[in-house]
Amino acid sequence: MALSAQPRKLVYLVTGGCGFLGEHVVRMLLQREPQLQELRVFDLHLGPWLEELKTGPVQVTPIQGDVTQAHEVAAAMAGAHVVIHIAGLVDVFGRASSKTIYEINVQGTQNVIEACVQTGTQILVYTSSMEVVGPNAKGHPFYRGNEDTPYEVVHSHPYPCSKTLAEKLVLEANGRKVRGGLPLVTCALRPTGIYGEGSQIIRDFYHQGLHMGGRLFRMIPASVEHGRVYVGNVAWMHVLAARELERRAAVMGGQVYFCYDESPYRSYVDFNMEFLGPCGLQLVGTRPLLPYWLLVLLATLNALLQWLLRPLILYTPMLNPYTLAMANTTFTVSTDKAQRHFGYTPLFSWEDSRARTIHWLQTNEGSVSKAQSRP
Repeated sequence: MALSAQPRKLVYLVTGGCGFLGEHVVRMLLQREPQLQELRVFDLHLGPWLEELKTGPVQVTPIQGDVTQAHEVAAAMAGAHVVIHIAGLVDVFGRASSKTIYEINVQGTQNVIEACVQTGTQILVYTSSMEVVGPNAKGHPFYRGNEDTPYEVVHSHPYPCSKTLAEKLVLEANGRKVRGGLPLVTCALRPTGIYGEGSQIIRDFYHQGLHMGGRLFRMIPASVEHGRVYVGNVAWMHVLAARELERRAAVMGGQVYFCYDESPYRSYVDFNMEFLGPCGLQLVGTRPLLPYWLLVLLATLNALLQWLLRPLILYTPMLNPYTLAMANTTFTVSTDKAQRHFGYTPLFSWEDSRARTIHWLQTNEGSVSKAQSRP
């Protein structure tokens, strides 16, 4: 009687595994990847929540390290079969210098690729961004586009420029021979605006509303639509892509995929109010509070102040020319490429994603009435 083949036991490395998306990917791998033997979580700042994961059947190995240090990346990757490279600096508010953004996002990605080649790691899934495409600096709308939709990519901000360069490195690395002679297989995932439990942007808008007496003011017309995606579905797409990339290398290798789900297309503020409203905030006005020309002026002044004050203090307002262009430009995707290429469908419905985000916000931040009663 022939014995059935034993399932292959795999070692995964997740860079940036303690960030917003990274934590969700780590937890999703533990729940949904049956072949996982060891999960290495590589991050500059390790979260205390990792301790609770060490008691399960999968070996969870926290590794404190910096993606800008090539030797640390290579040491963490030795013996790994799959790397999900999430580590990166998301900065659209000017908190970091362009040099720092480049070192982390571009050089860090190059270090990951070279470590794959040196150690023989064959599978690389990279977390890119919709901002590789746009919205562009000219404010051209991207309406229900897909991965092949023509669009003029025009960037000047350091963050989208760095993600564009890093994604290019990853896609061009597809097919390179790694140690042992096998080809490296890569793909890149481009999330639109991610929301969900742990979202700093939603948290920031919530506290901004608290400071305004429980109100948020409409600054952008409701007709400007954006695609948003729940963090749990982004995590699931990463896990599924990593699982299928070797088997479907001829189809998936060197490809990019927008991350999408069933979340409705709305303006940033209207979408955020889906969560902030149940927590007690109120959106004031059906039309923008200020004319657009004045917002442009304020954004330009903020950028000038940031430049002038940088030697003294770090001034990082939410409104700057880049964030204004982002918020005021329609960018929505309509695609099934991930479904066709590797069978992705969202794990979480819009209703479930919304409920989970509201519960997290109410549990961790409280409601307006509770927050205002704190000493």
